[in-house]
Amino acid sequence: MPLFMDIHHVDGGVKGSDVAAAHEKDLATQGEYGVNYLKYWVDEDAGKIFCLVDAPDAEAANTVHAKAHGLVADEIYPISAKG
Repeated sequence: MPLFMDIHHVDGGVKGSDVAAAHEKDLATQGEYGVNYLKYWVDEDAGKIFCLVDAPDAEAANTVHAKAHGLVADEIYPISAKG
């Protein structure tokens, strides 16, 4: 299945605990869409969230975010894992 990296931009910063809670909601929702959120990274001060996801397509990945908590990605890129 294709890998994607999505990026969220949150004005004013973001709390890691809020991101963790949103990620848990993604995990609870993802199975219905054939998506697997693998890992995420947060820059709290800059308000940036990066999510690594295995998904059939970018739309499915963003649908999980929309259904789980409403915070859809601002950018999403197909990627390949190397090394």
